[in-house]
Amino acid sequence: MSANAPVIDKGNLFDTLRAMVAIDSVNPSLVPGGRGEADIAAWLGERMTALVLEVEVTEIAPSRYNAVGILRGTGGGRSLLLNGHTDTVGVEGMTIPPFLGDYRDGRLYGRGTMDMKGGVAAQLAAVKALVDAGLRPKGDVILGFVADEEYASLGTEVLLRTVRADAGIVCEPTDLGVCVAHKGFVWARVDVAGVAAHGSRPLEGVDAIVKAGKFLAELEALEERLKERTHPLLGAPSVHASTIRGGRELSTYPDFCRIELERRTLPGENSALVERELQTILREIRSRDNNFRANLEMLFSRPPLEVDPSLPIVEALRGACSHVLGRIPDFSGMSGWLDSALLAEAGIPTVIFGPTGYGLHGAEEFVEFDSVVATAGVLAETILTFCGS
Repeated sequence: MSANAPVIDKGNLFDTLRAMVAIDSVNPSLVPGGRGEADIAAWLGERMTALVLEVEVTEIAPSRYNAVGILRGTGGGRSLLLNGHTDTVGVEGMTIPPFLGDYRDGRLYGRGTMDMKGGVAAQLAAVKALVDAGLRPKGDVILGFVADEEYASLGTEVLLRTVRADAGIVCEPTDLGVCVAHKGFVWARVDVAGVAAHGSRPLEGVDAIVKAGKFLAELEALEERLKERTHPLLGAPSVHASTIRGGRELSTYPDFCRIELERRTLPGENSALVERELQTILREIRSRDNNFRANLEMLFSRPPLEVDPSLPIVEALRGACSHVLGRIPDFSGMSGWLDSALLAEAGIPTVIFGPTGYGLHGAEEFVEFDSVVATAGVLAETILTFCGS
C-alpha cells in the first residue's frame, strides 16, 4: 500500500449522500409522473467534473439519464467499472419523509438510502479519496451511474454499448459481504380461453376462470418440485402467479382469463427452460381436458449470476475487506436480480459489495452511515490492488 494511503472524507461523503437522497429520482416507468434521473445525473456529473474526471451525462430515453465519469489510469493496469443505479421505487405509503435525509442513531433515512444511493455515494467517495491523496491507478476507473435498474435496466444496457472493463463492482447493499451469485427471473403470461354464455345456459358456456384454475393447481405443483433443486448460496428456485384477470359480469360465463407469473431462476436455468416447463403443464392439461384452450407468451427475462470466487477482482475485494474491515467476509448470494448479471453477460466479471441497511422498497428505509464509509474505504483499496498503483 502507498504511503499516501487513501482516506475517506466522511464529512463530504455524508453531505454527498444526504444531497442525493434529497433529489427525487423515482422511476417513471414504475410510478407515472416520477421525476426520473435527469436531476440526479446532472448533479453527479457536476461532482465528477469537480474531481477532474472525464464526464459524460447522456439522455438515454426521454427524461432518463446516465452519468459516467472516468478516472484515467497512467497505463499498464486493469480497468474497473463501478456500477450503481440512481433511480428509486416510489414513495407512496412511506412512514418517514422520503427526501429529507433524516439522520438518527448512525442511520440516514430516506428513499434510496439503502437501494442504492448509499452505494453510489461510496463509489464517488472512493475515487475522491484517491484523487485527494494524489494516487493515480494504472488502469482506468469508470463510474457508471445508470438509470432504470428498478424496472428494465435500460441504463446499464445503454452503458454497455460503449463501456468495457476488465472487471466490475456493483455496490448494492450486501451488509459488507462479498456477493458472488444472485437469481434471475422470467416473466410469462398465460391466456386461457372460454366460451361466453348466459349464466343460466351451462351447456353453451365454457368457464375460462375455472379452466385457469387447473393451470394454477399445476403451477403450485411445479413450485413444490422446484424445491428439490438447490444452490449452496441461493437456495431453491421459485414460481408464483403474480396477477390474474378475467370475466365480465356475474351472470355471464367468462370467455377469458389471463394469468401473469414470475419464475425466479438459478445459475444454469434460463428462459427456454422455463418455457418448456410451462408448455409441459399446458400440454398435460389439454391431454386430460379437450375444452382447455390456452396460449403461453414469454414476456421478459434476466439471467442469474454466478462468479468464480477465484477471479482477481474477487480476491482483490476480499483482500481490501481484510485490510479495511479487519476480516475476510464469507461469500454470499442474493435472491433479487441486479445489473451485475448484464455486466457479466457482456464479458465483465462482476462482484457485488455494499453497505448495511434496512427497508428495501419499504415504508421505512435507512442505511447505516458507518457501513457506507467502510464500503468507500474497501473500494479505494480494491481499486489500488486491482488496477495497480
